[in-house]
Amino acid sequence: MKFTPTAIPDVILIEPDVFRDARGSFFEIYRRDLFQKNGIQTDFVQDNQSYSLKGALRGLHYQIAPKEQAKLVRVVRGEVFDVVVDIRPGSRTFGRFVAETLSDKNRKMLFVPAGFAHGYVTLSDEAEFLYKVSELYSPSHERGLRWDDKDLGIPWPKLDKAYLLSDKDKLYPGLKNQK
Repeated sequence: MKFTPTAIPDVILIEPDVFRDARGSFFEIYRRDLFQKNGIQTDFVQDNQSYSLKGALRGLHYQIAPKEQAKLVRVVRGEVFDVVVDIRPGSRTFGRFVAETLSDKNRKMLFVPAGFAHGYVTLSDEAEFLYKVSELYSPSHERGLRWDDKDLGIPWPKLDKAYLLSDKDKLYPGLKNQK
């Protein structure tokens, strides 16, 4: 596996080694020893999978302490534009984001540390998104950041249709109004 720090060094792009032969391909998604060797000390406790149609925008989501979640995210079918925003107070990269296109073709994964908001928009007709988290889901600790906050300046891709958002995601405040 190749581990590459992004413009926000705590967010790490992971590219697995893919082994191909006449039958197809094989690759490792997670190996604790390799992750730890590359500075990721997180223990994952829950796996989640979502199915989304083109234009579905999920996020930007996070959980507050003491239930903050680190995530390992990947796409098993389709393609998404994935965004990670640093919301750690006092961080030198506070309010900055990293964006990557993740797909079943490129097999890239992102490690999202605790203290970051995360979201994505589906670019393909359908996508299945799989992610590991370091803390169990806790509705009372769940929060969100407005996906189109002008202060963030995220260049969400233009699609041939309107984004599909949940009612909850439409109402999240911008970064300046987070509690």
